Amino acid sequence: MKILILGSGQVGSTIAQELASMPNHDVTIIDTNENALQSINGRLDVQTLTGNGASPVMLERAGAHDTDMLLALTRSDETNLAACRLAADLFNIPQRIARVRSSDYLEYGMTQQHKQDEEHHLSGSLNAFAVTDSIHPEQLVTQHLAGLLNYVRALQVLPFAHEKVRMVIAQAKEGDWIVGQTPLNVGMMLPETSDCQICAIYRNTRLIVPTPDTQIEEGDEICFAVDAAHMSSVMYVLFDFKQNNHRVMIAGGGNIGYRLAKQLENKFNIKIIENNPNRAEWLAENLDNTLILHGSATDESLLEREYIDEIDVFCAITNDDENNIMAGLLAKNLGAKRVISLINRARYVDLLTGNQIDIVVSPHHITIGSVLAHIRRGDIAAVYPLRHGTAEAIEVIVHGDKSTSSLVGRRVDEIKWPHGCHIATIVRGDEVIMGRRHEVILQDGDHIVFFVARRRVLRELEKLIQVKMGFFA
Repeated sequence: MKILILGSGQVGSTIAQELASMPNHDVTIIDTNENALQSINGRLDVQTLTGNGASPVMLERAGAHDTDMLLALTRSDETNLAACRLAADLFNIPQRIARVRSSDYLEYGMTQQHKQDEEHHLSGSLNAFAVTDSIHPEQLVTQHLAGLLNYVRALQVLPFAHEKVRMVIAQAKEGDWIVGQTPLNVGMMLPETSDCQICAIYRNTRLIVPTPDTQIEEGDEICFAVDAAHMSSVMYVLFDFKQNNHRVMIAGGGNIGYRLAKQLENKFNIKIIENNPNRAEWLAENLDNTLILHGSATDESLLEREYIDEIDVFCAITNDDENNIMAGLLAKNLGAKRVISLINRARYVDLLTGNQIDIVVSPHHITIGSVLAHIRRGDIAAVYPLRHGTAEAIEVIVHGDKSTSSLVGRRVDEIKWPHGCHIATIVRGDEVIMGRRHEVILQDGDHIVFFVARRRVLRELEKLIQVKMGFFA
């Protein structure tokens, strides 16, 4: 494919690196930052151009006339959307994917269509810009945080197959039933109706792909797939998790803080700390059951007055990494049971993961996973980098029949899977089948969720899931 990327920031450069590692991809990057492009040129075999990605002259210079895909990933929504419109009208680029940060484009569509189905209105509101697919970082981060707040013992909660399956990472602590057990024991303990599949264990950041006899130790981070309908019961057995009415404090009342509170305020007791008086007043007018506090999240006296030691989850999600770090550390020191901090800088994410801050959420990692789902070969529905970035969870949909597919019509144990690639679950309609069921025969339309321990085998997996040309005849 010939792919044109607008923006050489963390998301754009990471996607370029991913594409450059794949064969038969011709990648060009446009950005106004010449220094950033020089850095990319020194690392990757890609072409770079300095200029405005929303300029028709610049798009033409980049070879837009015969480009297969445009990835508009700059920090400017207007640049991304204008580029998609030009790509469609002037250059007929078939796939045009835009990163859209502002909620204005989404909320306008929601108002006009009377809040119809969310996915429908999100894509429909961008039709005016000829966007074929859109990536919404704020929405993705809000969904990710909501999953963490609903299951406070979880370090990561990832949805698959239209929310039918979740992949969860949770840490085994003293007193949890799972400590000292093996995956075989876990399978025998849980009833078939609420089974789970243990995919990996992170022990001191080292990835272990478990055998049935691997013993789980205190401090291990357990990655497992579970039927979403039975997640609470599985978490209760394995990690002594009880779904209580949690007390949540959010530092930062921006778009993510507001959306998160709006989504969960009828379920949890929520307080928001907002430093901007005008924004605090707006939040008070637009949220029904959330307490709004005007002040700084790093004000020790304010946190103590608001009984920080009784808070179940403290979320630091302002636009400032340093503020989120300091607020999270202060809240933890003052007695908050669990702390989540939103961190944009990749170096900070690496430094903080596994330390005093319980969960470090990287918007860029979440966004990158969403972009990768669009550019990987085959019918890939979702891609998520896992907690320490050494592995991925991937959802694919298999198509065809025994003559046109290497998978359909074959037993799971008959297929030569790439080394390091393991089936977590198979979703067939409303049925969730755990990956250990090797006798299952794959069918057209099955959703398969894979745990991929070694990212370099992804090309082998992509080849395996593609259908032969006869399928399209």
